[in-house]
Amino acid sequence: MKSLFLMLLLFLQLSVAQKNIPEVLQKFNTNSVPYISAEELKSSKNSTVLDTRELEEFNVSHLENAIHVGYQKFDTDLLLKAIPNKQTPIVVYCSIGVRSEDIGEKLIQLGYTNVKNLYGGIFEWKNKNYTVVNANGEITDEVHAFSKTWGKYLLKGIKIYNQNKK
Repeated sequence: MKSLFLMLLLFLQLSVAQKNIPEVLQKFNTNSVPYISAEELKSSKNSTVLDTRELEEFNVSHLENAIHVGYQKFDTDLLLKAIPNKQTPIVVYCSIGVRSEDIGEKLIQLGYTNVKNLYGGIFEWKNKNYTVVNANGEITDEVHAFSKTWGKYLLKGIKIYNQNKK
């Protein structure tokens, strides 16, 4: 049992040893939700943007006008009421695009036909020097980096690991 635990721990450490966002996405995603680049999203004016991170992450910063839907407590009934038109262009994002693919898959299963996953998530958005806003709607350089392991993919901005520490 102890050796199984150690092997699992080693696997988890090695599984996030990728050097960049494209490697991580290739390892963890299945491309079941088409990607949209940060540049494409920035120039798009008609997409509904859904932040699939947890509320603590969203409150540190998020894309302007993004709607928080969360991951662990994602509520399909609430979403169906909020976005009844299943042809609505929807972009989901998280830190780098792994959790958002999961939520994007759920949206597709619910019948939404125009769902895209932001390639590289908020990290890539910030790495491109695009603005993010905090819970008060003010532009900020802070981005919740999720963990030290995942935070290495955030190359620009101020990494926040919880609301009290940087």
